[in-house]
Amino acid sequence: MTLVKFKNAGGFNHMPGITKGFGFPSFFNDNFDRLWTGNEDTSWMPWVNIKERTGDYNIDLAVPGMDKKDFKVEVENDLLTISGESKEEINEENEKLTRREFHYGTFKRSFTLPETSDAEKISATYNNGVLTILVAKKELAKANPKKEIVIA
Repeated sequence: MTLVKFKNAGGFNHMPGITKGFGFPSFFNDNFDRLWTGNEDTSWMPWVNIKERTGDYNIDLAVPGMDKKDFKVEVENDLLTISGESKEEINEENEKLTRREFHYGTFKRSFTLPETSDAEKISATYNNGVLTILVAKKELAKANPKKEIVIA
């Protein structure tokens, strides 16, 4: 499974050096705006684990605090796209103080499906903050397991 290159729209990047260039200047520039000007980016990228198993590919996304209605999973031309939107509001009122905190954010991850995957057999579940997507393998891919060829 191939990860499609994604460029964050700006703001804080959880993995400087991987998607925006390596080194101190990139890290400093990415975080300075957020920390000192209060300018938060509303896009983020959940961490992903991808496992190839005998009968399928298992994709796990860490997205705690969301609900299954917050996600959209689509397949088009062997491109699996997972997107989501998080909205959280906290209101606390006191006699002398009113505090409001809002959190909004969106993400979008895309993956090119391998030729051995069956795009017609994809399922998704959300449990304990983890979105799990199972992409079944084609029967032909399951029937031909990997074997080592001995060199004579």
